Amino acid sequence: MKRCWDVKEPLYQTYHDEEWGVPVYEDQLLFEMLILEGAQAGLNWFTILQKRENYRKAFDQFDAVKVANYEEEKIEALLANPGIIRNKLKVRSTVTNARLFLDIQKEYGSFSSYIWQFVGGKPIINHWQDLSEVPVTTDESDAMSKSLKKRGFKFVGSTICYSYMQAVGMVNDHLVDCDIRKKRLSEGSG
Repeated sequence: MKRCWDVKEPLYQTYHDEEWGVPVYEDQLLFEMLILEGAQAGLNWFTILQKRENYRKAFDQFDAVKVANYEEEKIEALLANPGIIRNKLKVRSTVTNARLFLDIQKEYGSFSSYIWQFVGGKPIINHWQDLSEVPVTTDESDAMSKSLKKRGFKFVGSTICYSYMQAVGMVNDHLVDCDIRKKRLSEGSG
């Protein structure tokens, strides 16, 4: 099978084949991916992918209401959890971001309505021939980052936002010769 990345790890292959670039509109998964992308800052995605199930357990399946209500005792327990990245700023930002996420849900009716506005409500389908062509930021990720930061979100720089947009299918950056891209486009699923 021809993939965008030459990866041998089954976990990474499954992520590429089944998740990366698939449009996500469900708020809980959008929250999960926002937190995981922020956790990735300074690391590689495979490290986070390997810890994803640990993150789900540690952060109550990314239930934003529960995470927003974490108190100091819970935060300290998270910082001692070897199954996640135990970076104090990242863990604390998850709680902050959950509270802000809930504020956006109240304001827009859903986080999905808010976040998808940065791409006009539908995925941007790119036509890259080579990974070297894929940008790390775009005008859209700049705008998303600026808006999220203005609201107080942490770990939402433009590069993280662009990676997030790829992960949740706001942009489809599968290379033109990728078998998964061809399959999805033929199915009409972006």
